[in-house]
Amino acid sequence: MLEMRPDCERCGTDLPAHAHGAFICSYECTYCAECADALDDRCPNCGGDLADRPTRSKARQIADPASTVRRHKP
Repeated sequence: MLEMRPDCERCGTDLPAHAHGAFICSYECTYCAECADALDDRCPNCGGDLADRPTRSKARQIADPASTVRRHKP
């Protein structure tokens, strides 16, 4: 199951699981569109590609909730 992280690791922007605009690498590092663009769609942690994160419907979040652990470190 894909971990739907709640924020951008670089700037802390909220990234709800049901909304578009999040980008992830194969390790599920998560960034907002602006930061992914600034990083040239390359994960600074592993060097992998950043791709659009799929959304999870609000109905499916009941059974499979998104993570609440924030990863941004100012």
